[in-house]
Amino acid sequence: MAYLTEQRLRDRAAREYRRVLKSAQVRLAEVVQSSRTHFDVFLSHSIKDAELVDGARLELEDKGLTVYVDWVVDPAMSRESVTAATANLLRLRMRQSDSLLYMHTENSPQSKWMPWELGFFDGAKGRVAILPVLKSPTSAFRGQEYLGIYPAVDFAPSTSGQERMWTQRSRDEYASFKEWLVDPSSIRRRTL
Repeated sequence: MAYLTEQRLRDRAAREYRRVLKSAQVRLAEVVQSSRTHFDVFLSHSIKDAELVDGARLELEDKGLTVYVDWVVDPAMSRESVTAATANLLRLRMRQSDSLLYMHTENSPQSKWMPWELGFFDGAKGRVAILPVLKSPTSAFRGQEYLGIYPAVDFAPSTSGQERMWTQRSRDEYASFKEWLVDPSSIRRRTL
């Protein structure tokens, strides 16, 4: 099993932009889906990781998931003057989402919003997992201690050889992400 790497996410975002031959800003403006009222994933992230976030969004969409990223879906939401209206919009979007993926990077510990989003979502729905993004494939994931109570998402081949998303508590306790999305208790001990 393997976690996502920064380079993989940068490469995925770059492939998309080359494919459409447009800048990232133009592409993001085109994918705005503010009329959507349901998401498989609320992607909690640090704005300092915008390029990585877009790569992660694309990776998740490649797996058939609908993804909420605040500055993509709600670009008019002001990040400079955060108000109660901002928090209320984020709560609405979390209620419209089936799960929250906490995208852990070296910038996430400095985010003020990510722990709030994690706590709100965990209390409201409980379907939270960590999406580690590592510097390199050989790096180890070490998040803040409280993140250890949540399963992590990684990517690995299935028995058919196709890469799938997995939600895992340990090397031998896991479920496919889509199984977990339907039933978080589907994570159980298995043999590889």
